[in-house]
Amino acid sequence: MSRLGTPPAIPESCCSRDRSGSVVPVVVDDEGRPVAVPDDVRRVVSIVPSLTEAVAATDRGLLVGATDWCTHPADLPVERVRGTKNPDVAKIVALHPDLVLANAEENRLPDLDALRAADVPIYVTDIRTLDGAFTSLRRMLAACGCPQVAWLDAAEAAWTAVPEPPARRRAVVPIWRKPWMAVGRDTFTGAVLARLGVDNVLADDPERYPRIDPAALPPHDVVVLPDEPYLFTAADGPEAFAAPSVLVSGRLLTWYGPSLAEAARVLPPLLNAR
Repeated sequence: MSRLGTPPAIPESCCSRDRSGSVVPVVVDDEGRPVAVPDDVRRVVSIVPSLTEAVAATDRGLLVGATDWCTHPADLPVERVRGTKNPDVAKIVALHPDLVLANAEENRLPDLDALRAADVPIYVTDIRTLDGAFTSLRRMLAACGCPQVAWLDAAEAAWTAVPEPPARRRAVVPIWRKPWMAVGRDTFTGAVLARLGVDNVLADDPERYPRIDPAALPPHDVVVLPDEPYLFTAADGPEAFAAPSVLVSGRLLTWYGPSLAEAARVLPPLLNAR
């Protein structure tokens, strides 16, 4: 069933028929949508950098297409299909994928609907918590034909071993400037920080990524500045805030994939050092 809302009305796997009348297995993605997936998945296109890295670390040979922003691994020799928000639908269709991997936040519904209209199977993830990441990635990789994933076991174990923080802190997490924007409610980033004892002071904002005024924020004692999507640096960002700042890798804070294990090791001492 779906882990993130109302359980779908169909089981996690069943069967359907494609346009030729052949019986194909059906799995259910994070949105509760049935997805017809061949028994033997050989051609995968990922339009989310985190998911590209997850598949590459599991079975690199499955990938035949990825976005221009899929930078990990750096030497991935696949066709590039533009970005997460403007994928080249025609090029993806021409790659004849057995499965396209997408994300509810990263990708636009019109693009996904265009791929569905071309009879391309799309598996959509929706990841907003750490536990949700492990569950979602296991189900997605199983749909790709990879039910056993050693790096995912290691990442989950690494987070299980993270000690409880000595004290909780209150943070603002900017993600953009001109205009200033920050992490708001119901985000994977907020969940990662909360597990590390850092509470997002904008977690109750109506928006997931609200615009902010650095001079008119709720009380906080630290500013967490990632290097993506905006590249904050020591000379670009900290000067706008009164509270101390800590620069972090955006990949460790926002990606769900093999970087999860590194995040469990690197982020706790970095965030507790301020």
